[in-house]
Amino acid sequence: MEIFRSLEDIPATLGNSVITIGNFDGVHLGHREIFRTVRKAAEQLRAVSVVVTFVPHPLKVVSAPKKQLRLINTYTEKETLIAASGIDCMLAIPFTESFAALSARAFVEDILVKKLSVALLIIGYDYSFGSNRQGNVSTLLELGREFGFKVRVLEPIGHDGLVYSSSKVRELIQEGDVAGVVPLLGRHFSLGGTVVAGHHRGAGIGFPTANIRTEKELVPASGVYAVKVKIDETIYDGACNIGNNPTFDNDESSIEVFLFDFAGDLYGKELRIYFVTRIRDERRFSGIDELKSAISADVSRCREILAATALMEYREYLERG
Repeated sequence: MEIFRSLEDIPATLGNSVITIGNFDGVHLGHREIFRTVRKAAEQLRAVSVVVTFVPHPLKVVSAPKKQLRLINTYTEKETLIAASGIDCMLAIPFTESFAALSARAFVEDILVKKLSVALLIIGYDYSFGSNRQGNVSTLLELGREFGFKVRVLEPIGHDGLVYSSSKVRELIQEGDVAGVVPLLGRHFSLGGTVVAGHHRGAGIGFPTANIRTEKELVPASGVYAVKVKIDETIYDGACNIGNNPTFDNDESSIEVFLFDFAGDLYGKELRIYFVTRIRDERRFSGIDELKSAISADVSRCREILAATALMEYREYLERG
């Protein structure tokens, strides 16, 4: 997938395009269906499939407080997931206050028509855009007639009464329901990070943990999770604790993972944690012995759960249709 990070990056030779527009945070199954529709339409029209999105997320620029929204994906993750959906090109428009002031008509004429040569625009039923969200489906249909492109409006996408929604994904992850997001994402929720120095307590009680520093904004609720962890191309089962370690009265929240059947130095390594299910709340223990007993029970339960669980990551998510 070719990525244009500014309007100036778009080549004049791009040709006619089939476009969809959105933030696509989470790249859930609803987004995947939109991308599939765009890709198939582009093949039929012998056009280029294009996803138009924005960096940063518009709510981080025009809302108050601007940093309230926690994104499901990093921008790099979003690019990887969109590329996995078979899209030809992605335009990541730098979203600024001046861009937010652009009128709906100017956005369509200057970007979709003149820059991207849109032949077909595929959007959701409730899509709105432009300064003060003045543009909507009716606006696009009218502009499409004026400038000679077609507009296809998609109804809400879901399954068995469940509408796929980034807001719902975000809500479930914040509650710690990482198993509940799989039917919406089509894959296990994951975060990537670097192993950094921690407090070294785990090794002293027989459960050495890797302390993870991540750029991910959205992290599951505090608690203990059964996880699968990818290091290079090897997958390990493990248990992950997120929280303040109340037994030790830590001031800051941390992400620590204990890998089963692993020996070696992880400091400085990049790894990815895939969250399978939450097994309990984080809690304070009376002392080291009670803590060790609880961790042993956690590990046993995680082993049992993970032995019966196949990892679903974005490759499998793509292959499933």
